[in-house]
Amino acid sequence: MGVLDGKVAIITGGAGGIGRGIARAYAREGARVGLLDIDEALLAEAARDVPGAVPLPCDICDRKQVLRVVDAYAGESGGLDILVNNAAYFFYAPLVDMPEDEVGRMLDVGLKGALWSLQAATPHLIARGGGAIINLSSVAVSVSISRAGVYSAIKGALDALTRQQAVELGGHGIRVNALAPGPVVTPGASSVISEEGWAARRRRTPLNRLATRADVAEAAVFLASESSATVAGITLKVDGAMTVLGY
Repeated sequence: MGVLDGKVAIITGGAGGIGRGIARAYAREGARVGLLDIDEALLAEAARDVPGAVPLPCDICDRKQVLRVVDAYAGESGGLDILVNNAAYFFYAPLVDMPEDEVGRMLDVGLKGALWSLQAATPHLIARGGGAIINLSSVAVSVSISRAGVYSAIKGALDALTRQQAVELGGHGIRVNALAPGPVVTPGASSVISEEGWAARRRRTPLNRLATRADVAEAAVFLASESSATVAGITLKVDGAMTVLGY
């Protein structure tokens, strides 16, 4: 028996990285998992990797498309219990040099996409009598990270959205929380962070180890399960105490 037996989940940006790690953990715990992602080739690979996963090709920037895909999946699955807002787009540059199109893309995927997913999923969660929404935040909200000003601002907005939605939806039995990983080695992150950069991040972590995708996934299982039945409106950090390190 898994702690998510019988639950139905959607994970945005679920085809790779942290999203796929969460999908594996949810499937292991008995959930039916839908992977919403724009990368169809990666989706096909993830569907082979995650037992029972359903690929949901979708551009999260397109509100109408998100509503249509989520409605269809919930209808086919008999409802929806869990939404994980994981989709993000990264572009690092000094704020004064940040190109307008990159700012727009980050906002469209990381903030607007989360809002469209919330709008799509919430009616289905209410119909089930409650559930869980988990927004992927970041320790970038709490510490200054070079060239990550726009990304940090978007994740800070997600923290605020989490608190707002926890209050708005709590009466429907929907628990909304955020999950803020520290540095996690994934293909996407490694495209912008060098080996030297990973080593520097490890040195700044009191536990002297970086969180793995499995570590983050276990926290996501907790926030989706009845073990966190009275946990709402928080941002849970999985960062090895990086953000509370003093000098």
